Amino acid sequence: MDLSVFQSKIYEFRGVKVMLDFDLALLYEVETRSLKQSVRRNNYRFPDDFMFQLNKMEWQELITNCDKLPESIKFSPQTPFAFSEQGVAMLSSVLKSKKAVETNIAIMRAFIEIRKTISLQSALSQQIMELKNDLEQRLGEHDVQLMEIYTVMEQFLDDKTERKKWENRKKLGYK
Repeated sequence: MDLSVFQSKIYEFRGVKVMLDFDLALLYEVETRSLKQSVRRNNYRFPDDFMFQLNKMEWQELITNCDKLPESIKFSPQTPFAFSEQGVAMLSSVLKSKKAVETNIAIMRAFIEIRKTISLQSALSQQIMELKNDLEQRLGEHDVQLMEIYTVMEQFLDDKTERKKWENRKKLGYK
């Protein structure tokens, strides 16, 4: 499967990149109900940093902002489980099927690609800041040099103006 399929199913809630139970059920080719049952039977394997249930406000926000959710999911009375990267890894051990393992490997690769992209963006941002600082420093040096040039030009013009005043003055005495 294409990594972009997995990446498009990764959301961010509570500052954590997660996948939702109905998307995982679809990828693992199981019913959402059976996936949730397996998780509830093995809830000791899913601490809060591995899995949490979305609250009503988070769920409503997702429904409002995400057009790609299936209609049947939008009107579900229960809010979905959200699995972190570690929770997804644990989920494949709970489901214990070959498809679950294969899908889990692909999902882990998608999470890795997202981390690489974030890391690359961070590095690019750092380089841009360094270039900006360097440019500001150089512009500062140029500003000083330009101010010196303007000062000399003003002095030259002032001298010229004074000379013209001197030459155009009303002369007294002999001509």
